[in-house]
Amino acid sequence: MTKGSPEDINASSNNLDLDVLNLTVSNPGYRLDQELSDQIQDVSRSQIQKWIKTGLVQVNGQVVVKPNRRLEGNEEIAVSIPEPKAQPLAAEPMDLDIVFECDDLVVVNKPAGLVVHPGAGHSGGTLINGLIARYPQLATVTGTRRPGIVHRLDKGTSGLMVVALTERALLNLKKQFQDRRVEKVYITLLEGGLTDDEGVIHAPIGRSRRDRKRMAVVSGARPASTAFRVLERLENYTLAVAFPLTGRTHQIRVHFSSRGQPLMGDKTYGRRKQRTSLKRPFLHAFRLAFSMPETGENVSFTAPIPNDLLHQIRLLNSEWTEVLGNAILNPDQIRVGKWWLAPELGETGGTNGLY
Repeated sequence: MTKGSPEDINASSNNLDLDVLNLTVSNPGYRLDQELSDQIQDVSRSQIQKWIKTGLVQVNGQVVVKPNRRLEGNEEIAVSIPEPKAQPLAAEPMDLDIVFECDDLVVVNKPAGLVVHPGAGHSGGTLINGLIARYPQLATVTGTRRPGIVHRLDKGTSGLMVVALTERALLNLKKQFQDRRVEKVYITLLEGGLTDDEGVIHAPIGRSRRDRKRMAVVSGARPASTAFRVLERLENYTLAVAFPLTGRTHQIRVHFSSRGQPLMGDKTYGRRKQRTSLKRPFLHAFRLAFSMPETGENVSFTAPIPNDLLHQIRLLNSEWTEVLGNAILNPDQIRVGKWWLAPELGETGGTNGLY
């Protein structure tokens, strides 16, 4: 191996704390550094060139070290962004709704408005800070800024999350997510009517070409599938459950918005001027099922619908609260036919995402 070869550089970068960003080329003919500069707007072009030259950028799975590499279009780019050196995560005691805990993991019912882990604009006050105060051992699990995290929920999404407390549990849970053996069920209220009682939305999701801060259905982007089943309908609203089969950023919100039925309260993918007092998207992860890492036992957990969402339901139809109660108490009755069958997703479907 010659000094400075892609293999050598890539091997040395494995010692860094990296945050992998996956992108799809949307500007045929652009240089690699130009494309990345267009898509990653908060980073200077000179910094992007440094990342490329040090082997932190792959195009279609191959390390590329030349910033002037010309792109054909629709290539998949993986950027391993080095996380800045930071002080150890602070333990911040907070009142958390712990649904289940053991030596290996914890299941928590995250409230809307709470960020999962530190990042840009959120150095503290996150779920991870609160969990470290309760479980100090979490700070030693892999992931400098995201210890124990195997999946995430958006700030405005409430509901169940599982967090690993040991390295072994972390690896086991990640494998379960990658193999699509984790069941996550969300309750949502959509604007407009779904014509089908149940089905699966297959539509690739990538970064919007008009607004890089948003996601969108983009031809040639990463495959994404969301199963759904209607619980109740009103003239202008549909109460439904959603089962994400993959884990793309904002997947559920993007998929329903692309069909003309955005989530109530979603100002990003729906109406800018909402006709509701709800301050966040109507999305709650109310069921989570997986296998215990140590024993292999299948377990499932449910979380009640938050009051802000129940209030919106009662305003529309008070009888819907009974429907929600039945859905939580009898989750097997709401599963969509064979929603888990998505062979076109291949081996990289996964469900490790942010919804």
